[in-house]
Amino acid sequence: MALINTKIRPFRAQAFKQGKFIEVTEADALGKWSVFFFYPADFTFVCPTELGDVADNYAELQKMGVEVFSVSTDTHFTHKAWHDSSDTIGKIEYAMIGDPVGIITRNFDAMREEEGLADRATFIVDPDGVIQAMEITAEGIGRDASNLVRKIKAAQYVRAHPGEVCPAKWQEGAETLAPSLDLVGKI
Repeated sequence: MALINTKIRPFRAQAFKQGKFIEVTEADALGKWSVFFFYPADFTFVCPTELGDVADNYAELQKMGVEVFSVSTDTHFTHKAWHDSSDTIGKIEYAMIGDPVGIITRNFDAMREEEGLADRATFIVDPDGVIQAMEITAEGIGRDASNLVRKIKAAQYVRAHPGEVCPAKWQEGAETLAPSLDLVGKI
C-alpha cells in the first residue's frame, strides 16, 4: 500500500456517464485533479449512500477542477441498469467505470482477491497523475464526501503553496504551517 506519491498506472476501460457508454483511460485523469472512488458492488447497501453523497458534492468538485471516477468490478452495463433503476444512483453525473477483470482495481491495490471485489477505497490524484491521498475503510464503514472535499482543498493548497502544510482539521481560509526548525516542539 505504498501508493502515495506514485503515478497511476495505465488502464483502458468502459464506463457509463450521463446516459452514454464511454472509454476511459489514465490520460483522462491527467491535467486536472481526480478522485478514483472504488466500491465493492452495484445494487448493494452502503455503496449507493456513498455514491449519492459524492453526486451531491459533484458540482462543488467540478468548480474545484476535480473529476470523479467511480470504479467497481461490475460492468458498465450493470452501472447503466443501476443508474436507471435507483433514484440515488440516477443523479450521478460522473463516470462509473466498469472493471470486471480488475485491472484498475489491482493498479490501485484495492482488490479483495478472494472475493473479486474492490475495497471501499478513495484516491486523490493530482494533475500530474500522482496519488496524493488515499483512504480505505472496512466494508461496513461509509465515507463522507464533505471530508473528501476538505482533503482535496488541502492537497490543492499545499501544491499551490510550496513550503506550507495544512494541519489537522484544516479548512479553506484557515491558518497553515510553514515547517521549520523553529517550529519543532512548539506545536
